[in-house]
Amino acid sequence: MTPSILIPAGLILAGSILLLYVIPVNLWITAIFSGIKVNLLELVMMRLRRVPPGLIVNSMILATKAGIKDVTLQLLETHYLAKGNLLSVIKALIVADKANLEMSFKQAAAIDLAGRNVLDAIHISVNPYMIIVPAITGVSRDGIQLIAETRVTVRTNIKQLVGGAGEETIKARVGQGIIARIGAAITYMEVLERPEDISKLVLAKGLDSGTAFEILSIDISDISIGKNIGAKLQIDQAMADLNIAKAKAEERRAQAIALEQEMLALVQEAKANLIEAETLIPAALSYSFRAGNLMQGYMKNAE
Repeated sequence: MTPSILIPAGLILAGSILLLYVIPVNLWITAIFSGIKVNLLELVMMRLRRVPPGLIVNSMILATKAGIKDVTLQLLETHYLAKGNLLSVIKALIVADKANLEMSFKQAAAIDLAGRNVLDAIHISVNPYMIIVPAITGVSRDGIQLIAETRVTVRTNIKQLVGGAGEETIKARVGQGIIARIGAAITYMEVLERPEDISKLVLAKGLDSGTAFEILSIDISDISIGKNIGAKLQIDQAMADLNIAKAKAEERRAQAIALEQEMLALVQEAKANLIEAETLIPAALSYSFRAGNLMQGYMKNAE
């Protein structure tokens, strides 16, 4: 074959391959035999919008065969363009339908676009999930510290998945309820004898309100006794009172010493005044003698 013939043949082959890529005839035939109403123009437009027709059609076939009613090609294409996980949404709808859970495509798409794994959420709704709450420490009214380990069994609340609080909120609320119950107990023996009271009280508070989960049960797996906080506080208070008494006694002792020193200073001052007065006597006698007052007084006394 001459080069002049090979070049047009290659162009025709390349054009045919490109045409088959742009117009997915095989995919269209597969859709028709699967009961999907779609025309070639729709598939070509998907290709032009950079949407993989294979993913859209195969997802539609999967949903149709599973009996999902509210799914259309337009919804699938829109969800893909919104950067959603299309296969995860379709599989979640199939699982929800088989488990008799009410979920529409719009709900599943919203959950997926919200950043949650919708398929995992459906699995947790079908198979309840256990949340392990870290050890919670509370103190009963008699001052005994109790450490409780808790297991919370939950399942997904599909209606609250979008905007609902997560697992950490459940842990925090359960921990708060446990601390409140232990703190209300008159004695620690009351909690050890009836740990189920903690579960009943916590469940009665509706701690799953506004969360993405529904609490099925709260189980206290273990309660251990910690420190005697009441006794420790009493000891600390006694030590504080003792230190205060010592400080007051030291203050009084310092005041007594200061008063004693003040009295000693006054005594010394009086002695100094006396000595000063005694030093003035000879001068006074000498003055009186020179003035003759001393002899006149003596003569009067003699008479």
